[in-house]
Amino acid sequence: MQINLLIRLGMALLVLAPSVFGETTGVPEETRAQRDQRMRWWREARFGLFVHWGLYSGLAGTWDGKPVGTQGGMEWIQQRVKADTETYARAAIPKFQPKPGFAREWARLARQAGCRYLVFTSKHHEGFALHDSRVSDFDAGSVLHRDLVREIVNACRAEGLKVGFYHSVIDWHHDQYEYARSQQLSHPLKGQPYPNGARDHSRYVDFLHAQVNELVSNYGRVDILWWDYSAQDFQGDAAWRAFALMRMVRAKQPKIIMNNRLFRNPEAGWSGMGTAGFLPRLDPKYGDFITPEQHIPATGMPGVDWETCMTMNTTWGFNEHDHAWKSDAALLRNLIDIASKGGNYLLNIGPRADGSVPPESVKALDAIGAWMKKNGEAIYATQASPFEKLDWGRCTQKPRSRQTTRLYLHVFERPAGGQLHLPGLVNQPRKAFLLDGRTKLAVTRAADGVNIQLPAALPDPIASVVVLDIQGSPMIAATSPAAFRTP
Repeated sequence: MQINLLIRLGMALLVLAPSVFGETTGVPEETRAQRDQRMRWWREARFGLFVHWGLYSGLAGTWDGKPVGTQGGMEWIQQRVKADTETYARAAIPKFQPKPGFAREWARLARQAGCRYLVFTSKHHEGFALHDSRVSDFDAGSVLHRDLVREIVNACRAEGLKVGFYHSVIDWHHDQYEYARSQQLSHPLKGQPYPNGARDHSRYVDFLHAQVNELVSNYGRVDILWWDYSAQDFQGDAAWRAFALMRMVRAKQPKIIMNNRLFRNPEAGWSGMGTAGFLPRLDPKYGDFITPEQHIPATGMPGVDWETCMTMNTTWGFNEHDHAWKSDAALLRNLIDIASKGGNYLLNIGPRADGSVPPESVKALDAIGAWMKKNGEAIYATQASPFEKLDWGRCTQKPRSRQTTRLYLHVFERPAGGQLHLPGLVNQPRKAFLLDGRTKLAVTRAADGVNIQLPAALPDPIASVVVLDIQGSPMIAATSPAAFRTP
């Protein structure tokens, strides 16, 4: 009798195990095929636009009439000048005056640049929310009588873009956020007593969950939630009730994709606090993708979904004093480099207070867009390069059938002699041509790989794309003549 009862109890626990697992981790059970289907559009997109915009945009890197700095993030200006939240709000709110139609400009700029998704700051560390929030009076609805999130979401959908919310779990404005519980997370008043006396962090976490619930409930489909950020000494459930937060988001948005920044542990892909402190591994219960910041992993992260976020100058939020703009060539080659390593590129703009985009950013995105119109096939839905290193540029690839793979060879520097050498490529080449213009190119087998003869002039000074169709999936051998007998 007791044995039968134990057997029945054990079977019941096995049946319940998936739901119990989901309740404790926040991640619903899904098969690899289901996960691959949910992640498919994101993996194929390769290129997104990041937008940092909030009260800090109106301050533009200036406080009390003086530049705060010419380098680094001015979205952190409140922390830089150590201003309490009331002083900060008095200085910043009058300067934040979004013009009509700003969101349409962003969305059109993103689409024309070739971006497939747009992620914007629904709330940054300063605590000012861009939506019309019922649980706060420090938000666009209360202060501006506008729902800026709705304006941006509608504009993105009109341009066919996927939509993502960046949302800070840090909040320098909320009077119950216990900033002293972390030695690693920054705060304008760090090291000072709470100005309003003892705080109850659980009340802040309730507020955090309530605001996120508004965002995932009131704006239709949300494609990405880009959390920011945790510390090794304050993260996960202890800091944000993270698994419950993820569970709530997934209940409202089953197809949503979330990053790993509700946590700061090795299982979530973190080795430390620095922007380079990431690891090439990620347990899916902690998020869907890893977020190298201002860094491109040297060899990519095989088997892990990842996205490099990067600025065009040195700041995320607008800073009128920062003129260290990356060249069009650097930005475009970053996109190619990242795609060649199997990652996504989330390139940032920092609009001014009225929502207008700095001309330097517009110019760069226009240049990328012009290239993408001719060569986007070599970026979208591609996979990482099969080659360890190519001296003249980068490679992306795309299966075309069971019998054929297409290699996209991104030529940064025309080799001396005009021959493009693919070291170690064993596969039988079928045809080669320039993607821009479809000019056919001669392709021959060499003693240690494959050679393609380039024309005297290449179509693009930054990156010209040569297409090579090969038989089967790429096979790269050691560079010895014996390895290169015709298959």
